[in-house]
Amino acid sequence: MSHPHNSHVSKEFTGLSINHHDSYAPRDEPPPPMISSEGIVAVDITRKFVEAAKALEPGELVKDGYFTLFESVGALEIMDPKMDSGCLAPGESLDDDYDVTRPLLPSEVMGIIDQLLCLEMAWHLGYPLSQTLLTNVYIEAMLNPAPANLQEAHFIRDLESEAAQDPMFTVLRAYCLGLLKSCWYVNERIKFEHYYEEEDFVTNTYHRSLLDNIDRDEIREEIMSARRLVHSLRPKIMDDMADGLSFRLELRAAFLRAIELSELRSSPESLSLPWSQMKAVWEPINKSRHLGTPVPEAFSTKLQRRLASTMPPRPIVQLSFEETYEHFKKLFVDGIDVLKVLNYADSQSLLNFVLTFQAQKPQPLVYIRTLLQNFLFKDMVILGHLSIRHVIDDDLAIVVLPCSRLLDPANDDVEAPHDARFAIAYQMEQFRVRTAQSYLDIFRAFCQNRCRVRRTLCHSIQDWETVQIDAEGIDQLLQVQLDEKPILYQTASEPAYSLPLSSWAYLYKLRLMEWIVQLGFELETYQPDELAGMYWYLSFLSKTRAQHAKRIKTFTTSRLKELHANIHVTVTPAMEAQFTRSLAYLHATILDAAVTSELADALSCLYTCIGRLGLIRPPPRPYSSDELRYEIRMKPFAPISLPELPSYEAFRRATDQSENPTEVLLDYALRAVGSARKGYDVLGKFSEKEAFTVGAHERWVKGTKSCLRSVIAASIAISSVMKVVGSGEGGRDEGEKLVVEVPRAEGCYHSWWVVPKISERKRG
Repeated sequence: MSHPHNSHVSKEFTGLSINHHDSYAPRDEPPPPMISSEGIVAVDITRKFVEAAKALEPGELVKDGYFTLFESVGALEIMDPKMDSGCLAPGESLDDDYDVTRPLLPSEVMGIIDQLLCLEMAWHLGYPLSQTLLTNVYIEAMLNPAPANLQEAHFIRDLESEAAQDPMFTVLRAYCLGLLKSCWYVNERIKFEHYYEEEDFVTNTYHRSLLDNIDRDEIREEIMSARRLVHSLRPKIMDDMADGLSFRLELRAAFLRAIELSELRSSPESLSLPWSQMKAVWEPINKSRHLGTPVPEAFSTKLQRRLASTMPPRPIVQLSFEETYEHFKKLFVDGIDVLKVLNYADSQSLLNFVLTFQAQKPQPLVYIRTLLQNFLFKDMVILGHLSIRHVIDDDLAIVVLPCSRLLDPANDDVEAPHDARFAIAYQMEQFRVRTAQSYLDIFRAFCQNRCRVRRTLCHSIQDWETVQIDAEGIDQLLQVQLDEKPILYQTASEPAYSLPLSSWAYLYKLRLMEWIVQLGFELETYQPDELAGMYWYLSFLSKTRAQHAKRIKTFTTSRLKELHANIHVTVTPAMEAQFTRSLAYLHATILDAAVTSELADALSCLYTCIGRLGLIRPPPRPYSSDELRYEIRMKPFAPISLPELPSYEAFRRATDQSENPTEVLLDYALRAVGSARKGYDVLGKFSEKEAFTVGAHERWVKGTKSCLRSVIAASIAISSVMKVVGSGEGGRDEGEKLVVEVPRAEGCYHSWWVVPKISERKRG
C-alpha cells in the first residue's frame, strides 16, 4: 500500500497508553512495506518500541505536547481504506483516468443522463452531492475549475478541438447545465426555509458553484439549441433515440421554468404548466430508457478526493431506475398539487390543506415541503397576497367570532381614547401580536418530517397554554367594552361569559394535544401493551374538545338569537352567512371529535380485553415500571393546566376497568364502533365547504374512508373476540383459542388507528 498524500508523516508513534499485561513481542518479522515513492524511507522501529514500552508503568501515557487531537485521529486514519482518502491499492492511481474527450454514442449519452437522473433523485432523498451528482466525471470537468460564464462551462476547455465539436457533447453539456442550475435553485430554496440537516437534506456543495453565476435564461437557450440539434440529427440516429434525448432535455427546461414561476405565487393554473409538462414527458422517458447504454466508468468515488470535505470516501448511492421513476412521478404530482394552496378560501381550509398534504404516504420530498413554506410565509405575506391579520381574523370569525364587533376593521379608524372601539382595537391588536407566531408555527410545524412535527408540537402546546392565559386577561377587558351579559350554559349554577379569545386558544391547544397522541401511533412510539392506555387518553382529549366546541356553539347561537331579537339591528344576508359558516364549522368539529372519541374508546376496550386474555404480553422491563412509563408518555402534557393530566391511578383504573367483565367491555366496544361508523358515514358525505377542505377535499375524503375501513376492521376484531369469550368473563384459557397480530402503522388502513388482526388458532 502507498500513501501519496502523507509521504511526510513520520512512522513513529507520538502518543500511546501502555499496559505490561498486553505487551507484545513479535515472533515473525512482518513483510517489508511496498514502497511506491522514492521520498519515503521506512525504518523498522518495532524492537525499539517494545523496549521503550517496558520502561513505562501500567496506564502511563506518553504524549507530545504539540501533538493535537486532530493529528492523533488523523494518524489512526492513515492507511485505513475506509477512513483515508489517500490510501491507494497497489498499482492504483490517485486520479480517475476516464477520458472526457472520448467520443460518445447517442445511446451512451442517454445512459449517462439516466444515471444522472437516478443520482439527482438520490440527492433529493437526502444523500449528499459527494455521493451522487459530484461523482460524475463530466460534471466534475465542468465545475473544476469553476466556470465564470457560460462559455467556460464545458467538459473540454479547448473549444477549438475536434472533440468539443461532437454534437453528442453538446447534448450532454446542455443537459448537465440544466441539471446543475436546477440543483442550485433547489438547494437555495431549501436553505432559505426551515428544514433539518442530515434528517431531511444535505445542502453542502463542497465548494462547487453549481453554476450560480450563470443566468438561467442562457442555460435554457442552450437546452433549446440542443433540442434543435437533436431534431436535425434524426436522419443519422433512430427516431426513438432522438425522441428520448429530446424528452430528457425538455424535462430539464421545464424544471427550470417551474422553479422560475414558483417565485411568483400567482394563480395555480399559470404555475402548474411546467409541472404538467414534466409529468407528461416522464412516461416517454421511462419507456425509452432501454435505448440507453450504461457508462459506469463515467462515475467514480475518486472524485470525492477533490472535494472540500473532511469525510472519507463513501460509495456512490445507486438507486434503480424503477425507484427513480416512482419518486420523480410523485414529485411532479406533488408539484402540481402544492400549487393549489394558493387558492385561498378560508383559514380552516388552508390548515386542512397543509394537514392532508403533509400526511401523504410517502411524504412529499423536502423540496416540495419547502416550496409549500415559501408559498405560506415568504416575506411574511401569506400566499403572496394575504396579511397575517387577515388569516387570523378569518379564523377567529369562523371559530368563535362570526360577525363580531371585535373584528370590525372600522375600529382601527377611531382615534378618541374614550371610545370603546378604540379600546377594542388596541386590545385586539395586542392579542394578534401575541398570537401570530404561535398560530403560524402550527403551519410551519406540519411542513416538517413527521418525527419533527410531533416533537415541535410537544413544545407548541406549552406556548398555547400561555396564549390561552394571556387571552383570558384580554377577554375580561373586552367584556367591559362590549358590555357583555353572561348566560347560563348547560347545568351551570352561575351564568358564564363567552371568553371568545381564550376559547379559540383552548380549542387549538386541544387539537395539538390530540395530534401529538395520534402521531405517536403513526410513528410507532407506543408498545402494543400501551395502546389501550393511549387510546383511552386520546378519547379523553377528543371528548374534551367536543364539549368545548359545544360550549362555543351555545354562545354563537345565543348571539345570533340576540341579533334577530334586536329591533335596532338589521341582520343582512352577509351576516347570516358568517353565522352559518361558523355553525357549520362547529358542527363538523363536534362530529369529528365524537367519532374520534368513539373509535378510540372501542380500541382501548379491545386492547384491554385481549390483554386480559394474555394475547398481548408486555416485554420484560427490568428497569421500568408502569408508572414511570406513564410519566414518560405524558411528559409533554404534564405542564398543561387545562385539561388537567389524569393521575396515574386514575389512568390505570380507566384503562384496566377491572370492575367490568370482559364481555361487558366488548359489548361497549361494539356499540362505540357502531357509533363511529355512523359518524364517519356522515362525515364522508360532507361537501368541501361543509368540511372546510377547499383544495384538499379529495385527500380529506380518502383519509375519511381510510378511517371508515379502520372502523370496519375494529368491528370484525371485536366480534372475533366475542365469539371466543362466550358468556364467561374471559380468561387466558379462552385466549389460547385466538392469535393476535398488532400490525405496524404503515400496514394499517389509517396510520392513526392501529387495529389488531385477530384470527382463531388452528388446531394441530
